[in-house]
Amino acid sequence: MSPDEFDLAEPTLTSDDLLVLEDPHFGPETTAVVTGAASGIGQATAVALAANGLSVIGADIDDAGLQETIDIADDVDASGEVYSVPTDLTDDADVETMIDIAAEEGELRYVANIAGMQHIASLPKFPIEKYDLLLDIMLRAPFLTAKHAMAHVRDTDDGVGAIGNMSSVHGHYATQDKPAYITAKHGLKGLTRAIAAEGEGTLRGFSVSVGYVLTPLMVNQIEDTATERGISEREVVEDVMLGQARTKELMTPAEVANLFVFGFSRHSKHLNGGDLLWDGGYTTTYE
Repeated sequence: MSPDEFDLAEPTLTSDDLLVLEDPHFGPETTAVVTGAASGIGQATAVALAANGLSVIGADIDDAGLQETIDIADDVDASGEVYSVPTDLTDDADVETMIDIAAEEGELRYVANIAGMQHIASLPKFPIEKYDLLLDIMLRAPFLTAKHAMAHVRDTDDGVGAIGNMSSVHGHYATQDKPAYITAKHGLKGLTRAIAAEGEGTLRGFSVSVGYVLTPLMVNQIEDTATERGISEREVVEDVMLGQARTKELMTPAEVANLFVFGFSRHSKHLNGGDLLWDGGYTTTYE
């Protein structure tokens, strides 16, 4: 390996990585929807929720990745089940079907809108079709998912549930060459607050904002950023990604998944419309 390269293999998920909590609604009778469940943060979140006993509807366009998620849940001896529901989040009928399946499987109480993608280009050079695709997946689909899910949560005996949205440090500030991603992540914070405003206190909305996480999406982003800026991959990680952070370490998908577990649990009843900002100091400190 050359000095300009990094070992960017995603860490293997084990049971020791996962936060497991006692909660009256964490059981097989409760369903949770996780989008982007075939890889990265979505995959880890689906496994973590299954480890907490929930019946998890794993939604993604990648069938093989969803099967891998099921296999990982088995490997960590999750007490809950992950169900593969192939879903195209740009297809309105698919999104509605995803929610219907979750409601048929049990009491739908939780949604984790995690699916995401990235495209690196300056705003003047950004292809509008890529902008539309990113916004469809990361903002329109979460809106539509919430639209269909909220009625089911309200129909439970106590109306308790939560919709968690995967935001980012890029929902707090902007950097170069990510205009669509930044627009979507800022929008998700607004959607989160709208859910909280209409949730009547028991159906909560919250977002999760983290820095750079070691996922397949991030590995591709490193390569694209290196090309766009004409620098090495090592410089992208050390100077662009971790340069502003106080915690000089990339997060793991499991660490992010645990935030969703906590956010859905009874311990977070006052997390409503707010953002779980675990960013290693990106947005709160400066030189």
